[in-house]
Amino acid sequence: MNKFLLPLALIFLFACKNTPKTTASPEDKMNEIFSNIKAPVPSKDSVLLTSFGALGDSSSNAKPAFDKAIQACGKKGGGRIVVPAGVYLINGPIHLISNLCIDLKAGAKLVFGSNAEDYLPAVLTSWEGTFLYNYSPFIYGYQLENVSIIGQGIIDGNAANSFSKWAEQQKADQDLSRDMNHKSVPVKERVFGKGHFLRPQLIQFFECKNILIEGITIKNSPFWCVHLLKSENVTARKVKFDAFNRNNDGFDPEYSKNILIEDIDFNNGDDNVAIKSGRDHEGRATAMSSENIIIRNCRFKGLHGVVIGSEMSAGVQNVFVSNCSFGGYCKRGIYLKSNPDRGGFIRDIYVKNVEFGEVEDCFFITSYYHGEGKGFVTQISDVFVDSLRCRKATNAGIVIQGYPGKKVENIHFSNVKIDSAATGLSLSNAGNIVFNDVVLGTEVTVPSHAK
Repeated sequence: MNKFLLPLALIFLFACKNTPKTTASPEDKMNEIFSNIKAPVPSKDSVLLTSFGALGDSSSNAKPAFDKAIQACGKKGGGRIVVPAGVYLINGPIHLISNLCIDLKAGAKLVFGSNAEDYLPAVLTSWEGTFLYNYSPFIYGYQLENVSIIGQGIIDGNAANSFSKWAEQQKADQDLSRDMNHKSVPVKERVFGKGHFLRPQLIQFFECKNILIEGITIKNSPFWCVHLLKSENVTARKVKFDAFNRNNDGFDPEYSKNILIEDIDFNNGDDNVAIKSGRDHEGRATAMSSENIIIRNCRFKGLHGVVIGSEMSAGVQNVFVSNCSFGGYCKRGIYLKSNPDRGGFIRDIYVKNVEFGEVEDCFFITSYYHGEGKGFVTQISDVFVDSLRCRKATNAGIVIQGYPGKKVENIHFSNVKIDSAATGLSLSNAGNIVFNDVVLGTEVTVPSHAK
């Protein structure tokens, strides 16, 4: 009897070894990522900012009170700083600590001062994908855990007539930072700050874990609004943006993972969400992809809805955009962009049940952004679009632009409806582009026939 059991066992083992693995659905992948994102619970041990001398009269400097309140919370291992109704002038940055919650009550408004020297000494940060020392972000967290900024109040960068205008003077410093990146100049030697014109971010979390941003309104940023740099386990929900200065992106995750962005009302002068992972040489050397990012139940309004790139040299993967609509005009809806200076990859991107009104371009992929760059072409592949709707694209409905010799490939469209588009479809250097139930323009029904 045993002489028959051995061959049967071998056949069974061979069959098991060669059974195809079950591929998880996008929903299962997203749910697994979601299960790993857990917002910190803000401390209930609270202190009033006004107990430390803040007046909330719009003219008295409340920064000393903030510093004292943070020190008091630090002595206890954390706490909640409650900011009651009032307008609080903050002449200089707020440097956060671990286990801290800033709770902005209804009617509370933080207005940051415009004297650049108040934001010195320079701190370690990043600017357009290059690490360097610069003016401190207005709210700055470095190597922290369990930090929350919550409430119904407003954070106003007050930068329209100060830092924002530096954009007209930044070119030399911008070029210098990129040259330092390409030449691998040690970061400690990349010192900007005084005498330079690289604008600081409004809020930055750098190498932080367990972050919650909820309920607040963000206005008038000097540069990017919320920069999530080398951070993980971040929840942002019910935030409102009213930010129209130059480069006022909403959220910029960079080298970051396990991020939930949900129920946001965007109204930005630039990208609503711009996912990044470093620039050129430094990004490729860092090799820390941005990944596991969920964007859902949001209202887009501004320059672009969801952008990946262009600084994405370490790669971007596992991004889910679902159940989102529009609160107003966007120039482009979904925009994946890179150029041959970047390298890296963009892959495993899922867009489902997203709607736009009037746009210039509804869905756009390019690996030749600005028509420049050489040597490090990005691999863009495995993008899945299901149930995308757009009322009008004044330029193009769907655009895919690969690079000669390296196609954008494996892009799948299902249940897409664009009511009107000057150009419905434009594909170049693209391969394995799959369409299933796609209508660009007026749907053709029963064919006409001779009478």
